[in-house]
Amino acid sequence: MRIGELAAQAGVSVRALRYYEEQRLLHPERSASGQRHYPESAVDRVHLIQQLYAAGLSSRTIVQLMPCVDTGEATPAMLELLLAERDRIERQMGELAEARDRLDTVIASTKVSTCVHQPPRHQPPRHQPPRLTAAAAGPRRRPS
Repeated sequence: MRIGELAAQAGVSVRALRYYEEQRLLHPERSASGQRHYPESAVDRVHLIQQLYAAGLSSRTIVQLMPCVDTGEATPAMLELLLAERDRIERQMGELAEARDRLDTVIASTKVSTCVHQPPRHQPPRHQPPRLTAAAAGPRRRPS
């Protein structure tokens, strides 16, 4: 499939796919005219890349982990990295669960009011010179 088709099926931009290729996360074949061609499996690979980015992994880390995805094998160093990332994600999930629980507490203790109260909008201060009344302006001068 060509790059536009992959972008549409994976739900990402063509620019993102080019970036993934630049980062050595995708490896398309090239036609004689230089057009990129991707296998059907590239859709799943792009989804995995997106998930790993969303989980907070850097492109450098993802590049290091992709051989494990491709071969199903890992060196001791790769396995250590996989475990470290999994632990980090687990901690992050715990923190997110705590935040959700706190929001649940706020929601449960909040009363719904029938009166709609909008928070005040921030408006920049108006800088207008003060208007002077005739008395405050002093006596008028007559032109000479």
